[in-house]
Amino acid sequence: AALARLVAEAAAEAVGSRGRFTLGLSGGSMVPLLARELPPALRAVPGSDPSRWLVAFCDERLVPPEHPESTGGAYRVS
Repeated sequence: AALARLVAEAAAEAVGSRGRFTLGLSGGSMVPLLARELPPALRAVPGSDPSRWLVAFCDERLVPPEHPESTGGAYRVS
């Protein structure tokens, strides 16, 4: 929960000052953690507007999105 709150606060600050927030996401255990904890953190932090985010997958593998090792695919289904 603390990590999700930190992300939401950083997002609100970046969106407020630069109009966008850039976030690099890894896969693995981060997927279920963020899927569970980030939505309530975003609701609690005004100005963290996810529509203003640029999200990149840092460890994406060269596999189709439906492959079990796809980071992007894992976030899509979470």
